[in-house]
Amino acid sequence: MTAAVIGISSGLLIIFLFQIFKHLDKTSVYGLILSGIGFLYVGYVWMDVEDLVVNSIQAVIFLLIAYTGMKKPWFLAIGFFLHGCWDIAYPFLRNPGLIPPHYDIFCSTLDFVIAIYLLLINKKLSFKIHHC
Repeated sequence: MTAAVIGISSGLLIIFLFQIFKHLDKTSVYGLILSGIGFLYVGYVWMDVEDLVVNSIQAVIFLLIAYTGMKKPWFLAIGFFLHGCWDIAYPFLRNPGLIPPHYDIFCSTLDFVIAIYLLLINKKLSFKIHHC
């Protein structure tokens, strides 16, 4: 439960901080975050070759999703949602002993908070564009 509370709080803190820095390109910021979180797993599992390969592929996939999301922002929401799903599935698919305890819960809740926020922002932008 603590990991979920910290994940939700961290997600909200990230959103709040980047709302304060209005001069930053939010699409780029969230794209960089998404690309970075995929590579965290690579750093955790570098000692196991099989997990390293799987996580390197996963990291590159999220890098490509983030890159696409920098051109099509709604893709970022999908990317964060998919990464949250990866976090939840990871302990069932790979060796959970290689990642920090409760990281799956922490990271998935953070990812889902940001995904929801990005989805709402994109919906709001889409609404303004279509109904101006």
